[in-house]
This record gives sequence, C-alpha cells and structure tokens, in this order.
Amino acid sequence: MPEPGLRATINRFSGAERTFHWLLAVTFFIMLGTGLALFVPRLADVMARPVAKEWHVNAALALAAGVLALFAAHWSRLRATMRDLDRFDRDDARWLFGWSRIWRRTPPPAQGRFNAGQKLNSALIGGLMVIEFITGGLLLLGERDTSYRFAGTVIVHNWVTWMLIALVIGHLYMAMIHRSTRHAMRGIVVGNVDRAWARQHHEKWVDADETERSVTATGKTAPPK
Repeated sequence: MPEPGLRATINRFSGAERTFHWLLAVTFFIMLGTGLALFVPRLADVMARPVAKEWHVNAALALAAGVLALFAAHWSRLRATMRDLDRFDRDDARWLFGWSRIWRRTPPPAQGRFNAGQKLNSALIGGLMVIEFITGGLLLLGERDTSYRFAGTVIVHNWVTWMLIALVIGHLYMAMIHRSTRHAMRGIVVGNVDRAWARQHHEKWVDADETERSVTATGKTAPPK
C-alpha cells in the first residue's frame, strides 16, 4: 500500500516521451516490413519494389522529422530523459555484471527510473539507428551519384537491421510476456504504473519522487545527496 497522501500509481512517461516511443515503434516496423520486401525477392508479389522503397524512405524521413519536432517542442523534458538514460552509476554496473544473483537468487541492486538493461538497450538501439540512417542515406545518394557508392554499405545496413530485430524481440518479450516486467507496458501506453511495482523494480526513482513531493508539500529544502 502507498503511504498516506500518495496515489497508488506514479507517473512514468510524459506525453512527449510516449509519442517519441510510438513514433519510433511505428516507423521502425514500416521500415522493417518494406526493407524485407526489398531484401527478399519472394516478397515482391506482396509489395512492388518501387512502392516498398518509397514507403521505406518516407518512414525514415517521418521518423527524423518527428524526432526533431518533438525535441524542438519538448526540449527540457526529453533532455532530462536522455540524461537519465546516459547516466550509469555503481548500481547499474552491479546490475549488469551481477550474474551470480541468477543462481544465488539475490535481489538486484536498486535502480532509477530506467534500469541498467534499459539504458544499455536504448544506447544500442540509438547507435544502430544512426548507422542505419547513414548507410541508408549513402545507398539513396549512391543511386544518383556513384561517388557515394562504397563497398560494404549494403552489408552493414543489413547486418545492423538483424541486430535491431534481435534487440526489439528482446524488448517486446520483456514488455509484453515476461511476468515481472510486463506491467511496464502500462507506462508507455497511459503514462503511469503501479507505485508498488515501481518501488520493486525502480526503487531509487520512487524514493526520489516521494522526496521531491514531500519537499514540495512542506516547503523544506531537500537533504543533500
């Protein structure tokens, strides 16, 4: 049960963060489907190559434009999110390398709003998406100017796609199937999650939120960290 005066849920993601997530998800699967239509000859009967290529490029452009628009409109909020994702502390390192807890069944170290796995996953997906944009842009430019054609560009683009598929499959499993973590899906759909669940999986984040609320309510200065 939450403490008196606290709601049973806690806000996890803002509207801007949720929009960012679903923009990435929708455009990724459009690019994946159309990319497979371009990569697998048998799928040409499902979607003609010119149509697949047009959708593929337009989805990439929509993602880029959408991300720029979101950052322009919600810079402070999304910058704070990026800062949360970029900061790794000792508890994150213990979380990532604490393999012994698997067989010892010891609880993982307390985590912030994002656990170390989510931080690493976000970094990998972000980096791989940048590579996809660079190699995809080179492939598109290479059709118009041969000076942009480099050996291995297609191979890199394709291999990065397979790595992204593996990461997305793992992400979907944790978000929709794994019993202990699938409640997190609620956060990216409606914005909030159960406070008790959040405390179990993201204790440091809940503590910080409750401290901030207490300071706001009492008008006292927060204790130094």
